Amino acid sequence: MSIKYQSLLRLLSAPLLTIVLAGAFTQAGAQAQNNPAPAGAEGIIPFLDQTIVWYRQLSAQQQLVSEPSDVLFLSDNRQTADQIVSLSFEFARARAQALGAEVSTGGAASGSSQYQRLAELTAQADQKVQQSQQELDGMRARLNRTAGSKRKTLQATIAETESELELFKAKRDVLHNFLQVSASGGGGKKNAVSLPAQIEELARTVPAAAAPKEAGSSSPSSPNVPSPPALTSPEHRSTGTGLFAVVSNLFGLRRKMDSLDDSIRQTDALAESAKSLRAPLVAKIRELTQKGDQLAAQADSADPAGLAQEKKDLDALTAEYKQLSASLLPLGRQALLLDLYKRSTASWRSAVYSQYASELKGLLVRLAGLGIILGLVLGISEIWRRATFRYVTDARRRNQFLLLRRIVLWGLIAIIIAVAFASELGAITTFAGLLTAGIAVALQNVILSVAGYFFLIGKYGVRVGDRVQVAGITGDVVDIGMVRLHLMEVTGGTSPRPTGRVVAFSNAVVFQANAGLFKQFPGTSFLWHEITLTLQPESDYRHIEERMLNAVNKVYAEYRERMEMQRRTMERSLHAINVSSLAPESRVRLTGTGLEVVIRYPVELNSATTIDDRITRELLEAIGREPQVRLVSAHIEAQSA
Repeated sequence: MSIKYQSLLRLLSAPLLTIVLAGAFTQAGAQAQNNPAPAGAEGIIPFLDQTIVWYRQLSAQQQLVSEPSDVLFLSDNRQTADQIVSLSFEFARARAQALGAEVSTGGAASGSSQYQRLAELTAQADQKVQQSQQELDGMRARLNRTAGSKRKTLQATIAETESELELFKAKRDVLHNFLQVSASGGGGKKNAVSLPAQIEELARTVPAAAAPKEAGSSSPSSPNVPSPPALTSPEHRSTGTGLFAVVSNLFGLRRKMDSLDDSIRQTDALAESAKSLRAPLVAKIRELTQKGDQLAAQADSADPAGLAQEKKDLDALTAEYKQLSASLLPLGRQALLLDLYKRSTASWRSAVYSQYASELKGLLVRLAGLGIILGLVLGISEIWRRATFRYVTDARRRNQFLLLRRIVLWGLIAIIIAVAFASELGAITTFAGLLTAGIAVALQNVILSVAGYFFLIGKYGVRVGDRVQVAGITGDVVDIGMVRLHLMEVTGGTSPRPTGRVVAFSNAVVFQANAGLFKQFPGTSFLWHEITLTLQPESDYRHIEERMLNAVNKVYAEYRERMEMQRRTMERSLHAINVSSLAPESRVRLTGTGLEVVIRYPVELNSATTIDDRITRELLEAIGREPQVRLVSAHIEAQSA
């Protein structure tokens, strides 16, 4: 073998194997040992489909941008993905051309070469049509500025150019029709002839996959792919700081990590597909290397025919080396870029996970703080309850304190939870204000009734069993609710009896000026009764008044101590008011019918009827012992209830 051919072989084998394919041999591993057949057309289109699907996940990543760091990761991934897609189509074009050369027979032009030549002719025809149209437009523009014989010449030239343009258009249409027929591959079968057309059809769906002669480089950036959105206010930082917002942020970060995990899985799948396509090419390269070594080891021949055959073998080997290297080099570079893309996506996920862990830790701390605050509130409530049972002996006051405790407890819990979960305190304050105003208007009477309840159970309020008078109705209190007050109605007069009817009043009656609510002072149970006797004018009123007052005092003496105790109770409760003695008193007045003697005396509420009966009997006995006293009329009435 001549020195020229040996140098050519070293030039093809040494740099190609040591620089371009070193990593490819390592990654091929065991698959290369089996010497599989080179990748055929059936694996190229699925690989391109998988690459396009993988590339589309950039749009999903774009939706994840919520932080300035996310923009940097997305920008790096976009540039790397553009190069990966471009290299996939570069491999597909090179492999399609190689497969087209392999199927050529009998010196006839291969289907791939025919398609390429037809595409070039079609492009030249389009260019000629465009040039002719521009030339025709220029001549038509000059026609308005031309006169005389030159105008006639120019018109003739325009007519000739129009005819040429029609001819070029007809030729262009024919070439386009032939190109479509060639691209269909004779019935749509995906063979080597239609493979370039299929590749170019897929390339038009991804701007980053444009051919180098159109894009200007082998790894163009995609100008038609939308850029990441401008980050003015990060999404998960603008939703507030409440627990609802934090939980929503955690779910958003979890979805972001799941999306990045899916992107990593797709990247691994694409890398495996590229590896499966690269393995047979690596095996073929090794086979060609062995053939080259065998040719280099052969002794030089002096026979011209032998030298010609050696030259033919070396040329074929060189051509096959170029075809394989053109297909393998993009896959080798793509493997490095896929690994770079995976590391970038993994770093992005690590940053998101760090933020997720920080948010989760903050949520747990806030939940713990909320639990501690609620525990303190419940502890104070329990202390309040125990102190009430220990220091408040009055059952009525105890129930009031316990009711107030429940209201304060649940009110504080509601406020604490609302503040903790609210994302925007200003918004919740506005909403609460509008809601409160609406409730106040719609439930005005109910709110007044609830407020009246606290007046009714106050220090001088009513309790079950008290006799009260509300809006002219007298009765005994049987129930005091949060909204309504129930009375057992009693008859009027000096001897009240239950009527059997229960009367319900709204607690808001305490705020009504015309209703009037009257009740006994707490700790007292007495009424003032009056007995009026009408005598003849000539009667001795002093003697009669004295005898009548003595008769009343005789009965009063039996319950004087109990009345005095009630008076002292009133004095203790009313420090600034001096309560006069609860004792019978009399007065005399003249009327048109005679002389009236009026005796006022207190009676116990529960025994008013008995006391009135005894006093009446004592007065009648006293009058009966005075024959000169003539009684005109008499009656007893209850002064107050």
